[in-house]
Amino acid sequence: MNMKKYIIIFVASILLFSCAKKEEKGIALAQVDKEVLYLEDFKSTFSLEDWDNLSPEQRKKYIEDWVNLTLLSQYADSKGLDKDKAVKQKISYATKKVKANALIAKRLSQIEVSEDQLFNYFRLHQGEFKKNAVEYNIQRIALVDKISAENVLQQLNQGMNFAEAVQRYSTEELKYRGGYMGMVSSNGPDSLFWLKAREIKENEYGLVYKEPTWYVFRVLETKETLQEANFDDYRAEIKRKYLLEKQDQVYQDLIKEIKSQTSEVYYY
Repeated sequence: MNMKKYIIIFVASILLFSCAKKEEKGIALAQVDKEVLYLEDFKSTFSLEDWDNLSPEQRKKYIEDWVNLTLLSQYADSKGLDKDKAVKQKISYATKKVKANALIAKRLSQIEVSEDQLFNYFRLHQGEFKKNAVEYNIQRIALVDKISAENVLQQLNQGMNFAEAVQRYSTEELKYRGGYMGMVSSNGPDSLFWLKAREIKENEYGLVYKEPTWYVFRVLETKETLQEANFDDYRAEIKRKYLLEKQDQVYQDLIKEIKSQTSEVYYY
């Protein structure tokens, strides 16, 4: 397929979509060859909360990712990969998984998590959460977009020196100080880095988006403070664990509910 045939039309304003092309099927955001990508389809991939929290820059980046994915998919079709038996089986399995996750997500969205529920969870699991607060010594690389960040992350995972990557790619003044942030804490101005640092293992790299910049970072040192961690330090983690537990409960309840309504399940 001639790649010159592809036509990509981006909107001028991602926030308001005021310049987007209006058609019978809705507002067109982009076109890849003969396939038109619509706003409503785009929004359907996000929850209402996630959609409302997206900045104009984030929406633009996600649309670009969608266009690139469509390009790859169309090119795969042109090579006959959509007829491959293994690919078709994977597509079928992925379709089932998307439907199942959508059903679970719909049930989860109906669950309201109050402060009392979170605090009760905290009290019930005090042995897990009652630890001294920690701080992280972080070194970072500032980048203009997600694609650049993922590219640098890939190079680091392939063995590129982090200090070299800071000097070569970072777009902020901090690079002249080696990209060193110093110690970050849960209640400091860089608490987002602190939160993400908790999710990565030693010798791993993390990604942080802090509008309008993407960052690749690593933890140089973990330091325990004399201050005891409190409920607020663990709020985000408590909510995540609470919902994860609820997710399993929702899954089990759904399976029981559906199985009780049908006998058409056989094992061979």
